[in-house]
Amino acid sequence: MSEHVQEQEPGLEQEQQPTIWEAGRHPVNIGQLVMGLAFLGLVAVWALFTTDAVDGGDVRWLLPVPFVLAGATGLVASAASGAARRDRWS
Repeated sequence: MSEHVQEQEPGLEQEQQPTIWEAGRHPVNIGQLVMGLAFLGLVAVWALFTTDAVDGGDVRWLLPVPFVLAGATGLVASAASGAARRDRWS
């Protein structure tokens, strides 16, 4: 057997930080976040149109809004997770 097992002295335990799952959090999948927000935004635009809250002319400028907001949220989430990853490895 070529497995190397390192034994530690009983009183010396390595100090380990809990993993992200043990801490009760999980990493955010940014692609799913962006697409989910875009879908919810399109549903909101559809609901406004079907309830006659907006007319056909307003939909032309209202349809891109969910994509812009979802994209901006994705950029912020990407920058935040990149900063957290960079801090962890430095």
